[in-house]
Formats: sequence, C-alpha cells, structure tokens
Amino acid sequence: MITLQKIKDAKKQLDGIVNYTPIAYAPILSQQYNAKIYLKKENLQLTGSFKLRGAFNKIATLLQEQRDKGVVAASAGNHAQGVAYSSKHFNCDATIVMPEATPLTKVSGVKSYGANVILQGANYDEAYKYALEFAKDHDKTFVHPFADDEVICGQGTIALEILEQIDDIDIIIVPIGGGGLISGIATVIKELKPNIKIIGVVASGAKAMKNSFEQKTPIDSISVKTIADGIAVRDTTPKMLEHILELVDDIVEVEDKEIASAILFLLEKHKLVVEGAGAVGIAAIMHNKIYVRDKTVVSLLSGGNIDVTMLAQIIEKGLVKSARKMNLVVTLIDKPGSLKTLTSIFEELSANIVQIDYDRDSISLDFGDANVTIGLETKGKEHQDIIRKFLNKANYRYKEL
Repeated sequence: MITLQKIKDAKKQLDGIVNYTPIAYAPILSQQYNAKIYLKKENLQLTGSFKLRGAFNKIATLLQEQRDKGVVAASAGNHAQGVAYSSKHFNCDATIVMPEATPLTKVSGVKSYGANVILQGANYDEAYKYALEFAKDHDKTFVHPFADDEVICGQGTIALEILEQIDDIDIIIVPIGGGGLISGIATVIKELKPNIKIIGVVASGAKAMKNSFEQKTPIDSISVKTIADGIAVRDTTPKMLEHILELVDDIVEVEDKEIASAILFLLEKHKLVVEGAGAVGIAAIMHNKIYVRDKTVVSLLSGGNIDVTMLAQIIEKGLVKSARKMNLVVTLIDKPGSLKTLTSIFEELSANIVQIDYDRDSISLDFGDANVTIGLETKGKEHQDIIRKFLNKANYRYKEL
C-alpha cells in the first residue's frame, strides 16, 4: 500500500544516498508564458535519473535473505542504472535484462556499477518477459520499474522535496511512462496540498496511459515509437491506472518534434542536458498543452541520460529549423573554377561553409554536371532569404535539404 507515511519513511531511507536535487526559476519561460515556472532538476540526480530513488528504496526494504539471493530488473536505461547502483551499495548481486538494441553507452553504464547484463529481446516488453522468467528460475527478487509499492514510495520523495523548496504551487507537471513517478508524487501532494493540480505528460508515440485515463479502463498500445525512450511504455498496468484515476487531474500529450525543441531550449537557454522523457513537461508548456498563465508551476526534469547521437540530431535539426544552418544541394557545370565561383558568393554574403561534398558520378546527373552538397552557418531567416536571392540571380539550380 502507498501512503504518505511510507513515502516519509522512504525519504529517511534515502537521506545521505540520493542527491537533494535543486529547483531553479526559469526566467525566460516564465516571462514568455506569464507564469512563475520552476524546474526540479532530477537530471542532476546520481545515475542521471529519479529512478535511483525507487530502486534504492525497494532494495533497502528487502530482507537480507532476499538480497543475498540477488535481484533482477528489466530496463533500457535509467531503472537499470538505479538498480545496479543500489545493489552495489548493499553488496547484492544484480542481473539486468536489456533489449538487444540498447546503446553500448547504456550497457557500459550499468556494468560500471558491477551488475550482470543480459541482452535479450527486440524491445523492453520482450526483455521484461525474459527477466520475469529468469528471476523465477533463479529464485531472485524482481524489481519492477514502476508497479511496485516500495518503488513508488521512493519516487514520491521528490514531492516532499518540492514542498520544502517552493511555496504556493498551482501546478506540478510530471512525465508519465508506466505511472510510478506520478503516482508517488500525487500521493504526497493530494494528501498535503490537495489544491495543487497534478498534470501528467505522455509522448504521442506512447500514449497508452493517456488513452486509458480518458476511457477509464486499461488500453494497451500496439507499438510505441518516441525519442522519449524513458516513457516509451506500451501497456497499461491496471494497478497504476487506478492510482492515476484517483489522484491525477489531467494528462496531455506532446509530439516528438515538440520534445526535441524543448531539449534544445533547455540545453541552449538553461545549460541543462535533459533526455526526452525529462523534457516533456517543458514541451507541454512551450506548445500550449497546459494553461499556465498567472500560475506557479513546477516541471519535473526527470532525467538527463540522453544518447549523444540523438542529442546531435536534435541540435542539427534545431539549427536548421531556427535558420541558423542551411543545407543546400547546388548543381554546377563540372569545370575548373565553378566551385570557387559558388563559394565566393557565400564568402561575400558572410555565410560560413561548415560542410561540403562534391559529387560528379551520380546517375541522376546529366553528363558535365556535378552536385555540391553544402552546409552553411547562417544568421537567421533574412540572411537565408538573401542567399536564395543571390543564387536565383546567378541562375543556380539548387534545392534545400
């Protein structure tokens, strides 16, 4: 059973173990949306995610006999690291089952805490099924990532910290995957400050919990696809839906492109590295999914473990979208001096060339032509319009990528 007292007990259990993560005022967001917006920075937590709280509390409350036999978990990242870290603290054997396509950096991160890693299954759900069987066959305790009372109580300690840090809150925005995080937070808030609204955010590519919330019955997704891998949960657990129906005020959804813009905003304006799941609350604010005008709002940045290649893609697309980068394919006559003439135009217009590729062999080209793929640093939409004007005036054939 999940109670306020059990969450307070979990907080004592976690004292001295987890970081008491800071809350920071977000001045740019606050001014833009006429609200007081604060960021709860669980991306700065040990292991890079709030998941450590629930995992540690769960393992701490096991009998010594259970810890001696070891624990098993299934996870593609954050829960895996939380269980591995906690198990190392208690000198407890840990086996983590991860999907076969898990990035090497995440696998290495789990192994660095001394856990055994088994790569099994094409996705989380297949890894989860195998982990349950493995735990049963080897008489080990399975540590569920969200549908476990002790795990939920550990996550709920975030709410106790928030109430100690900020007064007179109107809204707390929480990412939703399986529902453990929002269940723990909402249990505290609705007991101590019932007037505070708890709003969950799901990714459009993984919205089983939102659909279930609206229909008031468990509805599973056929598949999930989102850059917010930390909340990419396909199925709805009935137990978690019961908690959410009782305690959560609303659930909204954000698209991947909206999540990406929030990640880039947090990186550029707040110097914070936040993963997709952690950025959904800010995405919801930035794209007007939640009405925050004249409200005091806390948005939970639940984690910062974003894959570097994904971050690079988000930065690249963000630069193009904001007209700070322009990617072109220009067709030239393949003769000496043609490329120099083209680059001279960009030099004259103060457009810095950051990438260039010359192709004269493509079968799509006419004989005597060549395609030049060029990446330019630009200074905004007006600057790009000037570049287009000059290319058109010089009769260049080009397309934008």
